Amino acid sequence: MDTSRRPKPLTRTLREIDEARSPVTGLATDYPVNWHIEPHVHTRHQLIYAVRGVMVVQAEAGRWVVPPTRAIWMLAGMTHEIRCIGEVHMRSLQVTTDAAPKLLGETQAVGISPLLRELIHAAMEIQQPYVSGTRNARVMRLILDELRALPVLPLHLHMPSDARLLRICEFLQQQLDDSSTMADWARRLTVDVKTIQRLFVKETGMTFGQWRQQARLLRALELLATGEKVIDVALALGYESPSAFANMFRKQFGQTPSQFFVEG
Repeated sequence: MDTSRRPKPLTRTLREIDEARSPVTGLATDYPVNWHIEPHVHTRHQLIYAVRGVMVVQAEAGRWVVPPTRAIWMLAGMTHEIRCIGEVHMRSLQVTTDAAPKLLGETQAVGISPLLRELIHAAMEIQQPYVSGTRNARVMRLILDELRALPVLPLHLHMPSDARLLRICEFLQQQLDDSSTMADWARRLTVDVKTIQRLFVKETGMTFGQWRQQARLLRALELLATGEKVIDVALALGYESPSAFANMFRKQFGQTPSQFFVEG
């Protein structure tokens, strides 16, 4: 990657964050259309959040599609990469591991409340290191309180480690309109249907059908984020009609496709 084109942080650098030793630090960076943040790791926990644009976050723990109303709580030490869908204005929080002993215990997608969104904006302006007992320290303390109450959201797609299942999943991610059944895959892989069924639940926590449905819906989020029409997304992903797609979307996310990207 041409490092001369690498976006510059609008607030502070990761080195400055480490040197500050503050429990919570904000980091603001704007990324151009379709920017790819290569695999990397942080020594702190991170709330990956963007006030504009959609991110596809890939980590050891799985894959997430993240619109501006959502975020990813990324555990310290976990390698991850980010693909920007359109222009992305990222406003992330870096949290020391000792400051957040009772926060979310795993990497996952979370909802962002209106209050937390405003607190994140405020964190970007706070000078580091901040002094205990000051307004800045109280703002950061409130952020930690809000992080403890984050609702977990179903934006995760867990990839299996079994080579046979991985072959199925990688194919489906490229051909999400494929209608092959589990029996079809069992014949192709010369494996018993019950074996595939058992392994899917064991390794992904989902049945074959649930995993494919989740993969389709997460891909739908990417397409909708780029401005694709609901009818085109529904047909591209193998749904019989836009209404069938919208019903499944609402069942999974609790909102219609049009509501999903609207900030609360």
